[in-house]
Amino acid sequence: MRPIPFEELLTRIFDEYQQQRSIFGIPEQQFYSPVKGKTVSVFGETCATPVGPAAGPHTQLAQNIVTSWLTGGRFIELKTVQILDRLELEKPCIDAEDECFNTEWSTEFTLLKAWDEYLKAWFALHLLEAMFQPSDSGKSFIFNMSVGYNLEGIKQPPMQQFIDNMMDASDHPKFAQYRDTLNKLLQDDAFLARHGLQEKRESLQALPARIPTSMVHGVTLSTMHGCPPHEIEAICRYMLEEKGLNTFVKLNPTLLGYARVREILDVCGFGYIGLKEESFDHDLKLTQALEMLERLMALAKEKSLGFGVKLTNTLGTINNKGALPGEEMYMSGRALFPLSINVAAVLSRAFDGKLPISYSGGASQLTIRDIFDTGIRPITMATDLLKPGGYLRLSACMRELEGSDAWGLDHVDVERLNRLAADALTMEYTQKHWKPEERIEVAEDLPLTDCYVAPCVTACAIKQDIPEYIRLLGEHRYADALELIYQRNALPAITGHICDHQCQYNCTRLDYDSALNIRELKKVALEKGWDEYKQRWHKPAGSGSRHPVAVIGAGPAGLAAGYFLARAGHPVTLFEREANAGGVVKNIIPQFRIPAELIQHDIDFVAAHGVKFEYGCSPDLTVEQLKNQGFHYVLIATGTDKNSGVKLAGDNQNVWKSLPFLREYNKGTALKLGKHVVVVGAGNTAMGLRSCGVTRSRRRKSNDRLPSFTARDARMARRV
Repeated sequence: MRPIPFEELLTRIFDEYQQQRSIFGIPEQQFYSPVKGKTVSVFGETCATPVGPAAGPHTQLAQNIVTSWLTGGRFIELKTVQILDRLELEKPCIDAEDECFNTEWSTEFTLLKAWDEYLKAWFALHLLEAMFQPSDSGKSFIFNMSVGYNLEGIKQPPMQQFIDNMMDASDHPKFAQYRDTLNKLLQDDAFLARHGLQEKRESLQALPARIPTSMVHGVTLSTMHGCPPHEIEAICRYMLEEKGLNTFVKLNPTLLGYARVREILDVCGFGYIGLKEESFDHDLKLTQALEMLERLMALAKEKSLGFGVKLTNTLGTINNKGALPGEEMYMSGRALFPLSINVAAVLSRAFDGKLPISYSGGASQLTIRDIFDTGIRPITMATDLLKPGGYLRLSACMRELEGSDAWGLDHVDVERLNRLAADALTMEYTQKHWKPEERIEVAEDLPLTDCYVAPCVTACAIKQDIPEYIRLLGEHRYADALELIYQRNALPAITGHICDHQCQYNCTRLDYDSALNIRELKKVALEKGWDEYKQRWHKPAGSGSRHPVAVIGAGPAGLAAGYFLARAGHPVTLFEREANAGGVVKNIIPQFRIPAELIQHDIDFVAAHGVKFEYGCSPDLTVEQLKNQGFHYVLIATGTDKNSGVKLAGDNQNVWKSLPFLREYNKGTALKLGKHVVVVGAGNTAMGLRSCGVTRSRRRKSNDRLPSFTARDARMARRV
């Protein structure tokens, strides 16, 4: 880790913003602006959003904390500190391939260095708020101190100095130094002009004197796994009575008991996670916790302070993966969610929703709305921010919460939380199969230089430029994205609906969580980019100037061939047996899978390139005949219009081949079917038959064993 000196930190922020309109890699358009009028209160402190980074790797450096704020984090749970501040941690100490395991505890800095990082971030956030989100109501964020792990260590002078300076830094020389540095910068009119801040000159120049010397009014207590109940209570009492701090105490998922934790992990498919029953024997028991919490809530009320629980700590597990050092490792992430939310339900029932809960176990974009709607807040994350997207996942979480009607809740809705706790045991996100175990790899050798490839591209039959067009979509350059798609794909309307999208099954994100819905993104490019693209499009220069080509077949292969040949300058004619173009897509695939007008859209655009069509051609058409008509080249693109089929004895007229059946269905032919229909197979074609009114069928029972893309799509949808 590389701390940045305060003056350099400010310089980097301003210079990057001026040159690139980003700060620490977060583009300006991704800076999160809280919705006005929607705030939460945490023990009397106002917070513009209920989300933020949990004590962990994302709140250790000043630049981490700044980035969290930029992306919507307003409840900042600072990295845990303890008296043993010079420990050498073995690396690696975090394994977040799916559910997360770690073997690290507190900050990797000394107490003085940790405090310095928090102080730099404190000044930086006040500055950023004055620049981007000025408000007369004061700061929009909360710093929450996190300390551990026993009372003896907390009472040591270095820890006392740390806590006292977090509560009031007015006498610390570093506070005065940073205030002077900031003041000098903001008094420089040339600096303000260079960065376009003249209009905010008065408020900015008054800012340094307004920055509070007290960084925290609350603390989250973290204790060791197996910490005795009396020790936990003693630390809480100390913080309430001696320090006068609003207090959350972090509790363990072991409150559910060994049998229940083992059952939940097994039911959700995480049976391979090893537990030691004796670890549960040493941890705080539920009855002990309820008695302790009741006493501490009464004490907090007597002291006019807030008291609640942080749910939950990590779950101690056996280190059976071999990826991390040591005999034990601590689990977090999505496998922890059903455990933590059930602990929340148990405690909320016991206290009738009156026990404040700060939540972290398995919170993500897929669970945060459900958690927030129960009245639980704040909600912090660590594991989820280690996944692709990083801090920007905070913004995604806030977009989920903006439409919630639970912003005004001042207690936990116990009934709603009970439902969520029950649902957590079966929801797709908490099941192990939600994320495939296989790793995404490419079979081919990497090039000697520029030695990286996108697995989604290598898996694509036409090597579509997927990362590039997704980037263009992200920049709202829809016509540019569509133009790039057309470089390799003649039929984006068709492939946006029925492509087998091998790209999604080979998306790099599957190594972390879920695939992008790439096929849907292609549809977005066409829908939003077509009008602009069509205006700029023109027929390729030199069209028709090269040797004429005949293509036998006007299905997808023939259409694509005609498109690319015409673009290369060849006059092209497609010869088709049917009365229309589109082949299997047009005449066999049911229209509920792809609208006819979209098929026609692709056909019309191929025709716009100068491609000619001849329909109703004889199946006996030969290459020689076409060459005699003057075609220099002939391409055969007749497709695979044959059934693999199952051989049945006899010639019963009630035995249909699937493709002829679908062809007649698409024509609108009245098909006479009996009461009992058997569909042999469970692939895409079989699924199409069932959706055409063939509702009673013999098929495989488990979706996980279906070979159809429909079934694979169903599994993919759980992750998209």
